[in-house]
Amino acid sequence: MGSAIGDTLPLALGIAISPIPIIAAILMLLSPKARGTSVGFLIGWVLGIVVAVVVFTLLSGLIPASDPNATKPIAGTIKIVLGALLLLLALRQWRSRPKNGEAAALPKWMGAIDSMTAGRGFVLAFILAAVNPKNLLLAAGAGVAISTAGLSAGSTTVVIVVFVLVACCSVAIPVIGYLVAADALRGPLDSLRGWLVQNNATVMAVLLLVIGVVLVGKGIASF
Repeated sequence: MGSAIGDTLPLALGIAISPIPIIAAILMLLSPKARGTSVGFLIGWVLGIVVAVVVFTLLSGLIPASDPNATKPIAGTIKIVLGALLLLLALRQWRSRPKNGEAAALPKWMGAIDSMTAGRGFVLAFILAAVNPKNLLLAAGAGVAISTAGLSAGSTTVVIVVFVLVACCSVAIPVIGYLVAADALRGPLDSLRGWLVQNNATVMAVLLLVIGVVLVGKGIASF
């Protein structure tokens, strides 16, 4: 179980450090309907990640079982493909970063956050968590790592719970912190939002590059 947690932690961090959902959560916390919308967003984010990793774990469970000491060419090939796709996403993110002195542009849908309800916040977070291509690749990598680790049902559940907790922490911490101490966090959250907006592409490019290389390496090691 420990090795499976170790394999999935970098992938969970890849989801956690995604600037876009963090920026969306912060914008909701600074909106007129902060409490209801942000809680809906957090619930949708958690559920979306749970659905994604569970689905890919179940699908990866269809890979034929093999001797734990034998090579795993199917799982290895999947990891290499996923890693290569993440590297392509890293290149795309790097090319999309703003030039020196240029302000980064936010997605147009973020302009509607001030008027969002809790229900819309939930739907938005679920889509960002479970449908976003980058998250799907990371969840797929986690699913392969979990399903090929030869774990019992209980251990598999524990690994998934750890994965979800780590993946959700970057959204959960500001939301829960705001609910506890709203006034004290408004200034720091606004400053963090500005930094994330400007450095979104660079952060994601570096993150996807590292995770992509790790996945390709683990895939090669499976042969």
